[in-house]
Amino acid sequence: MKFSADTLKKLLLHFFFPRTCVSCGNDLPWNEDGFLCTSCTALLKRPGPHICLRCGVNLPSGGAHCYACRGSKANRYACRLIRSAWEFNAVSRALVHGLKYHFADYTADFMGRQLAQRFVQLPELAAAELIIPVPLFAKRLRKRGYNQSELLARSLAYHTGLAWTSGALVRTRDTQSQTHLGRKARQANMTGAFACVQPQRVRGKIILLVDDVATTGATLEGCAAALRAAGARYVFALTYAREN
Repeated sequence: MKFSADTLKKLLLHFFFPRTCVSCGNDLPWNEDGFLCTSCTALLKRPGPHICLRCGVNLPSGGAHCYACRGSKANRYACRLIRSAWEFNAVSRALVHGLKYHFADYTADFMGRQLAQRFVQLPELAAAELIIPVPLFAKRLRKRGYNQSELLARSLAYHTGLAWTSGALVRTRDTQSQTHLGRKARQANMTGAFACVQPQRVRGKIILLVDDVATTGATLEGCAAALRAAGARYVFALTYAREN
């Protein structure tokens, strides 16, 4: 049997440097281009079937909106819509944490392709004109070496053809980690934490914010408030995963 040069290269790389699933650690096939095995891929779950029409959180009992968004409450948010590719479970968490905490920047395009696939399935986001990643504070960016949200945004832009920019929105202070904060504390932590320094880039446009995970939406709301203040027409958001 004859192999092409590309196939032979992949076989040799697999022999000397076998790749493993980032979630379960099992070996991946030599011709697998992704980072998940078949079993773990099957465990990825879309949000729903019932989600809040504004923030995208799961609604196990059905309905149109969660408590935080029902009635006139939805009108007070600067971020009009939040949608996500996957629920935040063991598999999506492995990818997010690898990218965010373990320098696995090589997974960003794989995750960005999944975001792009989800984007085209969501007609409510179709009007978006400009992708903007949630920014990191300068000190954290230097420590990590990259902004994981920017890598996801760049890949999403490449696979959808949408324009993107990373310079229009900045984080103005090093906010406390949100991990152990409740909803109100998260909102207070993010109030005034972002600024739009290139208002000419966003004025009159429909912006699509990109981040790795949405929990309460406080970070996205802080970003959206800064963008709306700078003249953005609407702000939507798309994240890789959604906590519930």
